[in-house]
Amino acid sequence: MAHVTTRAFADERRAAIMEMLEHNASVQVADIAQTFGVSSVTARADLDALAESGKLRRTHGGAVSLHKRLTVSTQDRRININVAAKQAIAQSAIELVGNGDTLLVDSGTTALEFVRLLDQRDGITVITADITIADYIDESMPSVDVVMLGGALRKGHRYLYGPLTMQALQTVHADLAVICPGAFVPRCGFTTDFPQMAETKTAMIAAARQSAALMDASKVNGRGMYRFAELTDVDTVMMDCDPDHAVATSIAEIADDERPNLIIASV
Repeated sequence: MAHVTTRAFADERRAAIMEMLEHNASVQVADIAQTFGVSSVTARADLDALAESGKLRRTHGGAVSLHKRLTVSTQDRRININVAAKQAIAQSAIELVGNGDTLLVDSGTTALEFVRLLDQRDGITVITADITIADYIDESMPSVDVVMLGGALRKGHRYLYGPLTMQALQTVHADLAVICPGAFVPRCGFTTDFPQMAETKTAMIAAARQSAALMDASKVNGRGMYRFAELTDVDTVMMDCDPDHAVATSIAEIADDERPNLIIASV
């Protein structure tokens, strides 16, 4: 009987969430938790259930209506692309993290999937310029500490960049930098499409004892105008698969003592 009552409450709450979306076009986990007096975990579960039934679209920290126009960040638009691959890559990458580690975490949806798994470790500190990642940790991971890099906000992308970001990166040192390239181009290296983001990624690699590049197969031979690193600049490359063995072939051309590890995650 209690199970039936709990289910009825959940159905009523989810119907009310849909009413909220009719008026506001978007809703946040924190708003749902406060409005209905439930935990953030319950609020996210409601949104996940509604998304699975095709009633709304999940975004970082909330959801948007399928029927109303709304300006969302680039990350929000990419959140449902290659999800299984990104989750598999993140699951492999977490094996590089030890208890007590300090991590420099890049911006992007693959980075967010990685961060979601950090509660598997104790005493973790994340240094990031990504507002979405900091928000997620603040909402969902009380055991993880966050250090935000300063800087200017790149509108529509929810991360910080610029001289203040670079200055902050000169004062920190991490055990591991987790970098998410916009693309990998053979005989060129890792690239991105925004010059200030390129310099941030380069500085993150330099500020860490080890570095790992996380990218799904769609990034191979992708587009990116600005190179921020070569293969020899990172210690590990993690992918869901390596199309045409492009990355493996490039690594084979490197001297043995400079080759990064290539790890293919099981999807």
